Amino acid sequence: MQWEVVIGLEIHAQLATQSKIFSGAAIAYGAEPNTQACAVDLGLPGVLPVLNAEAVRMAVKFGLATGCEIGQRSIFARKNYFYPDLPKGYQISQHDLPIVGRGALEIELEDGSIKIVGITRAHLEEDAGKSLHEDFAGLTGIDLNRAGTPLLEIVSEPDMRSAKEAVAYMRKIHALVQYLEICDGNMQEGSFRCDANVSVRPKGQHAFGTRAEIKNLNSFRYIERAINFEVERQIDVIEGGGTIVQETRLYDPDKHETRSMRSKEEAFDYRYFPDPDLLPVVIEDSFIEAVRATLPELPAAKKQRFEQDYGLKGDEAAILTGSRELASYFETVVQASGGEAKLAANWVTSELLGALNRDGKELGDSPVSAEMLALMIKRIVDNTISGKIAKQVFAAMWAGEGDADTIIAAKGLKQVTDTGFIEKIIDEVLANSPTQVADYKAGKEKMLGYLVGQIMKASQGKANPAQVNQLLKQKL
Repeated sequence: MQWEVVIGLEIHAQLATQSKIFSGAAIAYGAEPNTQACAVDLGLPGVLPVLNAEAVRMAVKFGLATGCEIGQRSIFARKNYFYPDLPKGYQISQHDLPIVGRGALEIELEDGSIKIVGITRAHLEEDAGKSLHEDFAGLTGIDLNRAGTPLLEIVSEPDMRSAKEAVAYMRKIHALVQYLEICDGNMQEGSFRCDANVSVRPKGQHAFGTRAEIKNLNSFRYIERAINFEVERQIDVIEGGGTIVQETRLYDPDKHETRSMRSKEEAFDYRYFPDPDLLPVVIEDSFIEAVRATLPELPAAKKQRFEQDYGLKGDEAAILTGSRELASYFETVVQASGGEAKLAANWVTSELLGALNRDGKELGDSPVSAEMLALMIKRIVDNTISGKIAKQVFAAMWAGEGDADTIIAAKGLKQVTDTGFIEKIIDEVLANSPTQVADYKAGKEKMLGYLVGQIMKASQGKANPAQVNQLLKQKL
């Protein structure tokens, strides 16, 4: 039987506010357990929540950037369930009237095609605390630092039909929230994570199959692997004569499997009702327009501009606009190098990103600043160094040996443009390569490349390649 996969994602983006959504407690990552939980977060008797206006502004900013409906009257509700890291016995969330309503997002697939994924809603809510098991033999430790941290839960329509589509959608949201500066996107710290709702159905069937929810996926690789495993599991169960149970599952990356966590609750299980301690949130048109005025250039518009203004290919522009930080780095290199966009794109996408990936560094930790890379590019353009020598210079800059001019001077890497010096090397190479010279004259033009290589090797890469080619052809 042919099966169709149906996927919807619930993405939790931790908002980059200075304090929690209903209290003034800090939300800095990595603090000692239970040092950033105040009386409101602990749900102590007599305390009242006060809504963080910055969280509202950030939610509206997301809604405007995605073309979603803005709920000008939204309501906070109590989602009731009992778990050790939920001190109040309920979570403050939104149910019937969320702050952000329906919208859609375009994603680009691997084959270059465009797909529209619907956004059902994006609502504000508080995070729960964290249960810690590994450090306590037979016991569980409760850290309530995260309790009350503001989240924007972005719920998609079940429009994705493969794990790769789900990853493409999540990457798009990930880039967008960072562009908007409403979330730092740090998946290792849990400030950007998702739950995946996965089901399968026979191809051609309109009704959805029974779904399983895979909780707390915090890397793009794990999302793809978890969804693919879950799809295979469900197909095996159905084809083996079994039925899929609606449940919540966890993904174990070490064993590469999902396992049952609990039966999946329905909305009525949570007994939602409006929180009596919080008034409805009423957003005026003036507030929306003030937020709209703060919207930055968004990724799609920036990509298009990079292609038009800098003459970049679509894939280059897509990489460079993948994050706001990288796009800014690239434009700084272009500006500081005197407008060398093509060279800047090549060096940023290949050498810089390659070095970051190899060493497991973030762009903010790069030893080579945009200004340093721009200076090196200027030295390629003015023929101080060749492109090949530039790789040595970049490696030295990466190792912390200084800027391009310092390294070129210290290592004697300045490109040789002395015609007499180059001609002498060419004569020596030609004298030592009679067979290759004869082959070239007999019509084997690829021998030119061999001879150029020998000349560059003899000059230790310092001879100007353009001059080498020109003088070599004259002598041949």
